[in-house]
Amino acid sequence: MDLDNALAGISGILVTPYDDAGNIAPAKLPPIIDRALGAGMHMPVVNGNTGEFYALTTDEACTMAREVFKLVDGRAPVLAGIGRGIKDACKLAEVSAEAGATALMIHQPPDPFVAPRGTVEYVKEISKASGGLPIMLYLRNDAIGISGIQALCDIDGVKGVKWATPNVMNLSKAIAACDPSITWVCGLAEVWAPAMYAVGARGFTSGLINIWPDRSVAIHKALADGDYTAAQQLIADMIPFEDIRAEELNGTNVTGVKAALMATGHDCGPTRPPSAWPLSDGQQAQMLKFLTKNKLA
Repeated sequence: MDLDNALAGISGILVTPYDDAGNIAPAKLPPIIDRALGAGMHMPVVNGNTGEFYALTTDEACTMAREVFKLVDGRAPVLAGIGRGIKDACKLAEVSAEAGATALMIHQPPDPFVAPRGTVEYVKEISKASGGLPIMLYLRNDAIGISGIQALCDIDGVKGVKWATPNVMNLSKAIAACDPSITWVCGLAEVWAPAMYAVGARGFTSGLINIWPDRSVAIHKALADGDYTAAQQLIADMIPFEDIRAEELNGTNVTGVKAALMATGHDCGPTRPPSAWPLSDGQQAQMLKFLTKNKLA
């Protein structure tokens, strides 16, 4: 698998489906995965935030990792989300490696007492537990500073950074300060990709691939071709979808994706608290308007 090309492509963050009893139900994922891969998605991601990673138990996350690798069945590289306390993170890294992960996406620790140098040790221990799998760092808070980011990027095995902060100027500085072989990926989905591409990022993460993978792939092609005007035109149609996901302090982020899936015949169950569920009446009306306008429902 060509990881560098996959990192510079679309990292599609898969939802975690639940059954009627509220248990994880990975058997609901094949139509979503097949459609996204058929459209040209470069790399499925299991246990990302659109997959409600922090709402899952570690055992559930391990099961999702094993099952998604089976469902992808060698058709694309698979990126495995890793996080939580160090012992759980190492366990999940071991399981993901054994299951066949191509690389790890290490969530930035959300604990309120996180030292930049402690995060370096965190990533190193996870890397060791995985047997040295390649790493994408998931950076949601750039307050650690450029020197802190550089220290993380200097860790052996780091191949990419998912930049999920809107500070594009800091992204530009980080790119300049770190190894030029690292791929910097827009971690704020399609709408932020043009701005981040302009300073050197390549590729983006996407929750839209669960719903409308053809559009996500078309946006990526436009950006790869350097056609920012076409990319912005393609993005304009999806902005209502992302606007709904950004409401309630981003608490409807996964809610919007699962509501859209449900409306298009792919019932993956509700979200778990503290995510919002269901969409409000107004949000649901806007979602149905978006789906209808774009012939998705």
